[in-house]
Amino acid sequence: MYLEHYGLSEPPFRITPHTDFFFSGAKRGATLEALLYAITHDEGIVKISGEVGSGKTMLCRVLMERLPASVVVIYLANPSLSREDILHALADELGIPPAERSRPAAVMRALQEKLVALYAEGKQVVVLIDEAHAMPADTLEEIRLLSNLESNRHKLLQLVLFGQPELDATLARPDMRQLRERITHNFRLEPLVQEDIAEYLDFRMRAAGYRGPSVFSPEAVKRIAKVSAGLTRRINILADKALLASFAHGTHQVGHREIEAAIRDAEFSDLPRPDRRTAALKAPFLWAAGGAIAMLAVSGIVFHATRPTEPATSPALASPPAAARTEASPAMAPTNPPATASATPLLDKLLEGSRPWLETVADQRWFIQLFTAIDADDPAQVEAFLASIRNAGLEMAQVRVYRLAVGDKPRYGILYGEYASRQEALNALATLPPEVKRFRPYPRQAIRLKLDGKTANKG
Repeated sequence: MYLEHYGLSEPPFRITPHTDFFFSGAKRGATLEALLYAITHDEGIVKISGEVGSGKTMLCRVLMERLPASVVVIYLANPSLSREDILHALADELGIPPAERSRPAAVMRALQEKLVALYAEGKQVVVLIDEAHAMPADTLEEIRLLSNLESNRHKLLQLVLFGQPELDATLARPDMRQLRERITHNFRLEPLVQEDIAEYLDFRMRAAGYRGPSVFSPEAVKRIAKVSAGLTRRINILADKALLASFAHGTHQVGHREIEAAIRDAEFSDLPRPDRRTAALKAPFLWAAGGAIAMLAVSGIVFHATRPTEPATSPALASPPAAARTEASPAMAPTNPPATASATPLLDKLLEGSRPWLETVADQRWFIQLFTAIDADDPAQVEAFLASIRNAGLEMAQVRVYRLAVGDKPRYGILYGEYASRQEALNALATLPPEVKRFRPYPRQAIRLKLDGKTANKG
């Protein structure tokens, strides 16, 4: 809306990572160079931590672009992967056929053979693991074991962990000592200070085509620094809203009036204490302008979709046959809707309607796991997300929802369809709306869902 007003060629403060807008100030550029060196010259595990919205995903995207062509990059963004699932995810990314990985030991053997072959071709395999702070302890242990894969002289797999400060707390536990000792490089993305923020705002404006004097007044920069706590996502949100207010006021300067309007509109919640031990950040949904589907902040309720056991590519919906069903574990039956049922009619309806399917689906049947919502304390957020995928054109008659209690935290899973084979599920996945596929759904077998339910019950 304000692009022409400022002579911009594109929005300067989008919250989605755009590598052309990577800010090398505030030690970000130096961190990137150090990361590139560590990954290409060292054989230990690399860890990058930072608050929600500090720029970890942007750094990860730029890193992927800057790594040399000899590096095979695997990006995993699903923290709810089990230790078996992460092996299958790597196998999928490396193109290892399912027939060669019927058991966990077979998967590990197939992975080592593939990695040895790639090493012989002069290739280095780097695995970037996002949201590592939310990974189960067993999966983190599997990561340690993966770091053992080696040839006679070199490691075959370079592992890079991206996570919130909770990752540091997890690694400090006594049972994580062996994994902690494998980490040879630790990087932390610190919040931007006021001077950095002034440079950052000017850099983003000019990267988007602006050619005039600085738009943000010193007072506006000071307020942004205080309210954003130096987190780039918050800075972007405030700057975008302030530019819109400036346009509405017919000015080309962001001052006190514009930034205060932006702050009121943003309605940021208080940041948690930096020494917290558990990941429980709350954040509002951030809606992509002009998009039919919600983009969720990396904090708060986190919807993840990368391929655990299976890769993502595929589908034509097959009608689920009534035969060949077995009884499901009671652990997977959806729990009763929360007390605020009237505020979540779509979620309540899907939870109740999914119950018969969850109780009777055969172990060998397949479905598409659209999303996993972790630490979903507010069912209204899940409701909003379901509404967004409905608006994106998804056939809601094929959508099912389950709810698990993982410790004292609820976890919602959103499923789609039912298929006789993995290939059928893959074929169906390919026909999903683009807005849904952007979250990288993946095929999954019913037996895995039931086992997850039993594990959650034990917890």
